[in-house]
Amino acid sequence: MTEPVQVPSRPGGSAVWSPSVVPPIGVELTDTQALAIAFRHLADIGFAENMAGHITWQADGQTEMLVNPWGLWWAELTASDICTVDADARVVRGRWDVTPAIHIHTELHRARPDARVVVHNHPYYVSLLASLQLLPELVHQTGALFLDDLCLVDTYDGEIDSAARARELAERIGGANLAILASHGVIATGRTLAEAVYRSATIERVCKMAYHVLLTGRTPAPMKRSDMAGMQASLIERAADVYWAGAARMTIKADRRVLE
Repeated sequence: MTEPVQVPSRPGGSAVWSPSVVPPIGVELTDTQALAIAFRHLADIGFAENMAGHITWQADGQTEMLVNPWGLWWAELTASDICTVDADARVVRGRWDVTPAIHIHTELHRARPDARVVVHNHPYYVSLLASLQLLPELVHQTGALFLDDLCLVDTYDGEIDSAARARELAERIGGANLAILASHGVIATGRTLAEAVYRSATIERVCKMAYHVLLTGRTPAPMKRSDMAGMQASLIERAADVYWAGAARMTIKADRRVLE
């Protein structure tokens, strides 16, 4: 039997090209300001289900993490609303409380040193595929971002409201940076805020496209794995920071009070 020919992966990212200069955000942001911008931007593009969901940011070498409080919509958050919780989800700074669902984040941070930022919510098109217990077909080059980095947690057994249940979920997610939770929503992780926000925005677009491809009733031609690998490197190394800078500029321009 003839062995399949192994096509070498095309290079991508900084191995091919890096910009010498990129447009800046234009404002020096504190961590709480940056996180508030992340909430506002994701809400603006339809990623948020109103007041549901969290983003946590645990800086390298820290056990405490920044998070949104329970009761405020992502679209209305400002920097001063951000809370700080310890590794066991107890609020140590902030005016508001957080829900037990925060354990999804504390346990992923504990299990994954690379997951400095964890984003969880129930965006519409991701949730649509989650309700069908489907992962999106990666049929467009932007989907290459999730090559070998996408998993499905295929059972739903109610709210994650304790550290023990969250540890089980973290074990099922393993090392994937993007997990779709059956009949629930999505979890995206990143080494940086920019990376996590870009993954979150991109998975909703990828799921929307996959859904509309399903509606055509046609089977798209698969992309070559060797091409996707280089594209994945380009998206992670080039696109994430540039996407984040643009999101921050547009969010501040729309409502500067986000920084307060």
